[in-house]
Amino acid sequence: MTYVAGADFGTLSVRVTLMECDSGQTVASVAESYPLHRDPADPLIARQSHADHMAALVRATRAAITAAGIDGNDVAAFAADTTGSSVVIVDEALQPLADYYLWADHSAHAEAKEITALAREEGLPALDWCGGTYSHEWGYAKLLHFLRHNPDKRDRVATALEHCDMVTATLSGLRAVADVPRSVCAMGHKWMWNPEWGGYPAQDFLSRVDPLLDGINEKLQGRFGRAPEIAGHLAPEWASRMGLKPGIPIPFGAFDAHWDALGSGGQMGDVVNVVGTSTCFIAIAPADVRPVPGICGVVPGSVTPDSAGIEAGQSATGDIFEAIARRAGRDLPDLMQGLDSYRPGQTGLLRLPWDNGDRTVLVRSDLGGITLGWDLGHGAEDELHAAIEGMAMHTRIVHERMATCGMAIDRVINGGGIPQKNDVLNQVYADVLNRPVLVPQSSPTGVGSCIMASVACGALPDIATAQTRLAPQARVFTPRPAAVAAYDELFDLFRDVYMGFGAGAPVELGRVMPRLRAFRLGT
Repeated sequence: MTYVAGADFGTLSVRVTLMECDSGQTVASVAESYPLHRDPADPLIARQSHADHMAALVRATRAAITAAGIDGNDVAAFAADTTGSSVVIVDEALQPLADYYLWADHSAHAEAKEITALAREEGLPALDWCGGTYSHEWGYAKLLHFLRHNPDKRDRVATALEHCDMVTATLSGLRAVADVPRSVCAMGHKWMWNPEWGGYPAQDFLSRVDPLLDGINEKLQGRFGRAPEIAGHLAPEWASRMGLKPGIPIPFGAFDAHWDALGSGGQMGDVVNVVGTSTCFIAIAPADVRPVPGICGVVPGSVTPDSAGIEAGQSATGDIFEAIARRAGRDLPDLMQGLDSYRPGQTGLLRLPWDNGDRTVLVRSDLGGITLGWDLGHGAEDELHAAIEGMAMHTRIVHERMATCGMAIDRVINGGGIPQKNDVLNQVYADVLNRPVLVPQSSPTGVGSCIMASVACGALPDIATAQTRLAPQARVFTPRPAAVAAYDELFDLFRDVYMGFGAGAPVELGRVMPRLRAFRLGT
């Protein structure tokens, strides 16, 4: 029997999954948490420690081996995906100079605006491929923010690394910047890297953004690759800590949503909504699709080597559900009770899910959540159902924008952790999107990493075979015709308000509240 290990680093924990390649069975899956450093005085800050990440990985790996009852020496490969863009600045020995800027850290909003403004002024092609706006969540913006706010450390900056690449470099025992692996997934989506223009944007462009970026591209070199290509081999030190065999292959890493899409069974023509703390939308598209405004990125090879990955996202999804429950002083599962009986628009509330800004399609961090239609009879349950509807309608806006890239959407899959335990959400998505929604019967978290590990070590011949063997089967939620009709009408209101408040588009506000009241009364 051949076992492989896959790690999935999320916002608050890392999950290590062990799978047996012949049977496709998950033999163990264990999560270990790590702290998220926030600052009550500055809500834009979200930082994490590399040491905390690695300590949790060691604990989770050893616990998974114990739970599986296997010998760690029988694990043939290890792969890891992570959140993105979570960026760490390191010295020449690849040691962190500070904590990670987590994906949720929005400190670099001013830097992102400056990059975007100059790129638009000069018609930088790279900007088109990341949707026309460079995000405050992405690499160059965070690196520039670090350089501006840590003058005492500037002369020690050797490079910046995405989390997935830092994990691979650390586990492989690498000590030199020239040797570090660079994931095409990470660098393509967050650092404007593309072979079309020779890699990164021109150095003179970056230097004109700020002279602090002089020479930065030279510091961002390394070995570029995509899974299942091998990036390194497990160093003896880390093998001993984790309870694994030294020298096993480690493929290039990627972002969690991209591999979750594969672990959820995503294939060419599919859009996978990876629904968790936030949502990352991953479309697996033909290589000849084109970029469009508002989409986070179109990157050849970011999901599989022979496709283009189209990425978009919601800056908060599960976080919003949890916030509603927290404000109500109730547990979320308790608040969900009875929501399956709600008809479309029954609450008369229209909820725009901008509580943590809008990642796609407006790309605005300065927006806040909006709920229209309140009356004295509403409760927290009503807001929660309206929030689920709002998430689904925002998803429809994202999918419609993705389709303008030239991609025909064949299937919609709800991956991530939330769909496993929220049938109300899955049914609302099917009704709002007017498409069957597939939901993996068991958690796909970590399965994508195991798929890549199984191919990297030769246990399975290719990604498609590994998906057939390892990815879980799916349940199907079918659109209900009456609900589809109602949601089409509600979506017209949602789209108008979304574009009105978010983009300044003209909207007939006088019709919004009466129509919501009619939904509330069922007339």
